[in-house]
Parts: sequence; C-alpha cells; structure tokens
Amino acid sequence: MIDRHTIDKIFETARIEEVVGDFVSLKKRGANLLGLCPFHNEKTPSFNVSPARGIYKCFGCGKGGNPVNFIMEHEHLTYPEALRFLARKYSIEIEEKEESPEEIQAHNEKESLMLVSGFAQQFFTETLLETEDGKAIGMPYFIERGFTADIVAKFQMGYSPEKRTAVAEAATAKGYKAEYLEATGLCIKRDDGGLLDRFAGRVMFPIHNVSGRVIAFGGRTLRTDKKIAKYINSPESPIYHKSNVLYGIYFAKNKIVSNDNCLLVEGYTDVVSMHQAGIENVVASSGTSLTVEQIRLIKRYTKNITILYDGDAAGIKASFRGIDLVLEEGMNVKVVLFPEGDDPDSFSKKVGGEELQEFIKKESKDFIGFKTGLLLKDTQNDPIAKAGLIREIMETISLIPDAISRNIYTTECSRIMNVDEQLLISELNKTRRKNFTKTLKEEEAQQIPESEEQYQHQQPVSEKVEPDYEEQERDIIRQLITFGDKAVMPAKTLNETGEEVEILITVAEFIYHDLTADNMYFENLLYQLIFNEAGKAIEKNIIPDDKFYVQNPDQRISGFAAGIISSPYLLSPKWLEKHKIHTNLEEGQIPKSVKHSIYSLKVKRLMKRISETEEQFATAKTEEETMEILEQHKLLLDIKRKIATDELGRVVLK
Repeated sequence: MIDRHTIDKIFETARIEEVVGDFVSLKKRGANLLGLCPFHNEKTPSFNVSPARGIYKCFGCGKGGNPVNFIMEHEHLTYPEALRFLARKYSIEIEEKEESPEEIQAHNEKESLMLVSGFAQQFFTETLLETEDGKAIGMPYFIERGFTADIVAKFQMGYSPEKRTAVAEAATAKGYKAEYLEATGLCIKRDDGGLLDRFAGRVMFPIHNVSGRVIAFGGRTLRTDKKIAKYINSPESPIYHKSNVLYGIYFAKNKIVSNDNCLLVEGYTDVVSMHQAGIENVVASSGTSLTVEQIRLIKRYTKNITILYDGDAAGIKASFRGIDLVLEEGMNVKVVLFPEGDDPDSFSKKVGGEELQEFIKKESKDFIGFKTGLLLKDTQNDPIAKAGLIREIMETISLIPDAISRNIYTTECSRIMNVDEQLLISELNKTRRKNFTKTLKEEEAQQIPESEEQYQHQQPVSEKVEPDYEEQERDIIRQLITFGDKAVMPAKTLNETGEEVEILITVAEFIYHDLTADNMYFENLLYQLIFNEAGKAIEKNIIPDDKFYVQNPDQRISGFAAGIISSPYLLSPKWLEKHKIHTNLEEGQIPKSVKHSIYSLKVKRLMKRISETEEQFATAKTEEETMEILEQHKLLLDIKRKIATDELGRVVLK
C-alpha cells in the first residue's frame, strides 16, 4: 500500500510536459505546449499541456487531468499502477505502508491459492493432451465443438479425470496443502477428512484474471444425465469473486482497446468460438447477471459495449437490468440479436469470421430501438401497456449521466413511440428528481479513499443532471476551483478576547458558508461532489487552491478541474500596447463576480419556486389554502426582488 508521503512526492516530482512528452510530440506555444491528442484522431492539434499548472487538456475530445490521470488513461492502468509507473520513471522509492501480520498472512494466502490454481491448470491441460483418458474422452468434446488445437492451447483448456481423487493426490504429492485445495474449490472435504475432486470427469475452462493468472475454473460435464449440472464453477474464494471477473478479459483487453469496443457474450464457448473466428475483443459474464464491477472492468479499456444475445426473448427481457447498469456507468451500449436458435458459438461456426463481423456491424441497435422493437408487440395496442413501456424506457434513459445523450435518446423515443417530446422530458425530469435525493446522500457519504486500491472503484458521477441551473452551478464551481484561495471580501468575527475584528475571507470560504447557510445544494452531482470536497478541507482550516482539485486522487475531480482552469486562448502581453484596448479581467473584480454567480443561482431557484406556487393556485380546493399559497407567492416575489435589485442591480418588473 503506497503511503501518502510517497504519493505527494510523485505529484511534486512528475513534470506534465515530460510525462506527456514520452508519448506525444509537443511544440511550444506561448507558455504552453501543443500537440496532437493521443486519445482521438485529429489533424489539427488541440491537445494543450500547461507546465505551470501541471495539467493537460484536449479541447477536441475534452480529456484532461494531471500526470497520473494521463498515465491511467493512456496506458489503461489503475491509480496505484500509474503511481508506480511514475515512481519508476523518476526513480522514486515506493514507501509502502507497513503491513500488519494479518495483512501479510492474507497476502501469502492469496499467493498460495494462485499457485495451487496454476498447478491445477497445468495438471488438467497435461491430462487432456498426454493421457489416454484425455485423448479418448476430453479431446473429442473440443473437436466436436470445432475447436482447433491452437485455440485449446491458447485458452489452456483441459480435462479432469474421472477418478475422484486424482487432483488431490497429484497436488499433495507436489507439496500443496489440503487447506488450499479446499479454499480454491478444487476439492471438497469429506466427513472423514479426505478430499474429493470437485470437477471429476469434466472438461475444464480456466478463468484468468486481467494479468493472466488462473484464479478459478469452469467445468462442463460430458454426461447426458440431466440430474447432473451441465456447468459448475469454482466457488467464491479470496482470489475469485465472480461478480468482479469476466471470462476471456486477459486475451481480449488489447483488442478491446484497439477496436474501442467490447463484445459481451454469455458463455465460455461463445468467447472461444469468436476468438477462433478472428474476433478477439470479446468477453463473457460466465452465465451470471452482468454486474457493476464487471462493467467497470470493461470501462478500463473502452466506453463502448455491444451485448450479443441469442434468440431467447424471455432471457433477453430478464437481462434488461444489465443494459441499465451499462448506461448508468456512463457507457455506450448497443445490442445484437442472433437468429432464433443461434448463439455466438453456433452462428460463428455457420458463417465464419468475416460474415460474423459484418452481421454484428449491421445488426447492432441502440437500446431504445432494441427494447421498443422487442416489447411493443407485447402491448397489442393496449394504451395502458404502452404507457407502462414508455415509462420503463424513460426510467432507463434517466440513468444516463450525460445530458446530451439523454436528450438524443428522448428525441428518438418520442419519434418511435409517437409521443410528444415535451411530455417525455417532463417524465424524465420527474424520474430524475425522484432518485436525486437518494443519489445525493450517497455522494455526500463518499469519502476520499484511504488506500490506493480503493481508487479503482470510484463511482462515475454525472456532469449533467438537470439543465435548469447548469450555467449558474458550473460558474460557481469554476470560481471555487480557479479563485478558491483568493481573498474576496472583509468579514467580521470575534477574536480570542471577544473583540470584534475584521478579517478577509477567501472565495472558497465565502461560497461554502453562503450556500451552506441557505441549505443549498447542486443538482449536478459532480459539482456537489467538488463542493463537498472543498467543504471538508475548509472544516479542517485548509483553503483549497486549484492544485487541491487538479491533484485530487479522485479522477473525476482532477479531470474536471483541469478542463475548468484550461483555456485554448491566451491574452497577449502586448495586447494593450499594440491595440490600446484595455481588457477587464475577472481577476480584477473577483468579489463582484463571485457574488453575482451565487445570487444568480438563488434568483433562478426562486423563479422556479414562484412558478410552482402559481401552478398550485389551479389545484387549491379551499379559500384558506388559496390564501396560504398567495402569501407564499408574495414572500418569494419579495425575496427575489430584493436579491435582484440589491445584489444584482436588475430592474424587476413583476
């Protein structure tokens, strides 16, 4: 575990221009450096590096951040892996936090389980290729499935002998402890203390982690007895958590990156067959429902997932939750439906690699077209059923973090379902508001991770939640990041003797205390997360500056901050001398600018509340209720008028 001191040293030492310069050709442009973005194809350079601020920002694709962010993005590494990458580059000795005896024992136990699993894979493979039973019983299954010797070797497939103690005897003879054979699930302990092989008489599919080590197995029976489970998998263990693992990820990750797309199938043989057909950017959820952890694993390599379904309509409907999870993680999802009776395995053998690739490309549909096409026929012109379908689709759209994507999908749903778009937008906003409070509480509970392992599991946070206040909220957060440590205005407080004295408070303090006092929150969840981080620092008497956000271990915060403080334009130092035009910069009027942003948001919120009270008049049932609404309406108008005239200098006509 990398300690905090080492992390700080890496950030202090790593020079953004050197880190990026190892991968991108940079040219000087004023105080910054310019190059072609490594994250998207472009002919005109839009990738900026600011040595003074220690950040990079592409004004084409929007990616930005600090040196650690760049290495994570470019090399597809986790946070701790990127830290170690930079530590090696700058010859910084990694100081690990001293492990407790319990942690050391757990680490040693995991390594022992890995070694046992590796031995078992070699035993199964050798049994398949070198023994009479393997050649006569196991290999014919793979041949019948159409798998070549090369593909069997690539995926390290094997065969577990019929003898119920074969693995146990071979492993213990090599010195492996019985407790580890039991812990990995390779063996089951009998009542008399002996061991029985879990996978006896099955062909074996090793399950690898991202780095290629075997952590578990899937075993398929060769018997036709329906009372015997067709497939059994290794049980959960310290090295295998099925919700975190994707079959084939080790063999697919490079192709997923180069294709910028991950094909998701259901079973082992689907993956193997598609690899044999030349399509390698494919993984399987191994028969389990798709999980958030599996989606985030894919997200390390691409933001695009194409889910391949066979023709079982009932099974597809049951898996809709997986599509929702993909969208909720901010990823793009398409769906391909194979002809009835076919799956990726059988279809790839029928048509071959090229035709399969063409089929996937041609039949890929966005989730709205797919979902409506599948479910509309179930409504059978029933308006209630159709209304339920529309609500279900809008529920799915509401999960998408990006506002532009939500808008596009809403428009598409309006077209397909022949429903007024404004009505759908209203339903969308209602759904998002319903879930907002719950999500906000979860974000507030989120703490900065204490260990680098936790940085891998950051929750994606939307930059676009509710468009009503986007402009005002973004401006406040921009000022919080850019001018947070600047003195903004005088304030009065009591000193130690109880005397009233005048002090200067910073932009960060002013924004935090002003909004907190009015119990205001940001509807954009990313902005609220940044505001919360600032609040935690201020409560500890730390005034956050721009580096506080740019070097934040949370990649969402650092990436956003890098974009906020970057600009594709710089004012020439000779502008005034050459053109005789004085330019008013925001730095010269920070107090006025900050107050204007805050009160603009307050007025916008008040206008919405006023509008809501006006709508309540129509539903008031008694004169008493009408008078209460009227009084509330008048109070809101008075507050709005006071803020607008006293703080913003606006003329209010109503």
